[in-house]
Amino acid sequence: MELQNKLRFVADKINQLKDKIETEESTKHAFVLPFINILGYDTFNPLEVVPEFTADLGLKKGEKVDYAIFQNEIPILIIECKCWKETLDNHNSQLFRYFHTTKTRFALLTNGIQYRFYTDLEQPNKMDEKPFLEFDITKLKDGDIHEIGKFHKSNFDVTKIVNNASSLKYTKEIKKCISNELSAPSHDFVRLFAGKIYSGRLTEKIMSEFTDLTHKAFNQVISEKVNDRLNAALNKESEKQQEETIEIEEESKIITTEEELEGFRIIVAILRRELPIDRISHRDTQSYFGILLDNNNRKPLCRLHLNGGKKYLGLFDENKNETKELIETIDDLYQFEEQLLKTVNYYN
Repeated sequence: MELQNKLRFVADKINQLKDKIETEESTKHAFVLPFINILGYDTFNPLEVVPEFTADLGLKKGEKVDYAIFQNEIPILIIECKCWKETLDNHNSQLFRYFHTTKTRFALLTNGIQYRFYTDLEQPNKMDEKPFLEFDITKLKDGDIHEIGKFHKSNFDVTKIVNNASSLKYTKEIKKCISNELSAPSHDFVRLFAGKIYSGRLTEKIMSEFTDLTHKAFNQVISEKVNDRLNAALNKESEKQQEETIEIEEESKIITTEEELEGFRIIVAILRRELPIDRISHRDTQSYFGILLDNNNRKPLCRLHLNGGKKYLGLFDENKNETKELIETIDDLYQFEEQLLKTVNYYN
C-alpha cells in the first residue's frame, strides 16, 4: 500500500507539472529521479545511483547512459531517459547498444511517464527488442504495482525477476494479439471458427459474413462474462450485509470473558513476530472468540473455544478449514506457535 501511495503521488505530480516541463533534463529531475527514490535507491549516493554512466562501445569511447543503479558495486539496472513529450518507439536501439557492454541484466527506457523494462531472454547479454514490463505511471494497474515492487532495493532478486520476465513478456504479447483479434478478427482467426461450424465451402462472401459473426459473438461472450461477474459480486455483497445484520443482532448476547482476552494477548505475542500488532484483531461471537487479520472475517488466524466444558484452539489450513486442538489451559496456546505462524503465510 505504501508503494502504491508513493507511485500515485508521483503520478499526480506529473499531471500537475508536465505542461511546464520542456526538456529531457527537467524530465529526469521532476519525474525519473522521484521514481528511482520510490524504488529505495539513494539518488544522492554516487555509489548507488550513478548519473552519466560510461558504457564504452568498442572503439567508440565516452558513450554514456543517463543512470546506472548499483548494488554491491555491480550495475543492476541501466536507465535511458527522454523528454516526456517524446515517444519511446525510436530510442530503444541506443539502450540496446549500451546493454551488452555492462554486467546488468535489466535496462529501462523511460520518458518519465511511459516505462519499458528490458532483459535478455532470447539471447544472453543481448537486450530483447521488446520489453517484458511496460506501463504508464499515470494509469497504473494493481499488476503493474506488484511488478514494480520487485525492483525495490529491499526485494531485488535477479533470478526471480528474470524467471518471471518470460511469463510477463509473452503474456503481454498474447493479450495484445487477443485484443487485436477481438477488435478486427483476422482471416485465420475467422477461418478457425468458421471451419468448425460451417460445412460448406468457405468462399469470400461466407468469410465476410463469419468475420462479422465472430466479432459479434466474442463481444457478446465478454459482455455476458462481465455481467456474470457483476451479478456474483452483487450477490456476495448482499450476503455480506445479511451476515453483518445477523452479527449485530447477536452482539447483545455476547459476553467477552477475561480468559478470552488473555488468550488473545498470548496469540498477539506469538504472531507479532510476523505481523504488526495493529493488524491483529478479535471478534467475539456466541460460539467462539475469533482472531482475525486486518479485522477481516475472511482472514481468520485462529479461534478460541473456551466457553464449553472443554477448551479448544481452532487452527486453519490454507483452504480455511478449521481443526480444533484440545488445550488444558490458556498457557497451552504457546505449544502451537509453529502452526499459528504458518497461518500468517496463507495471506501473503
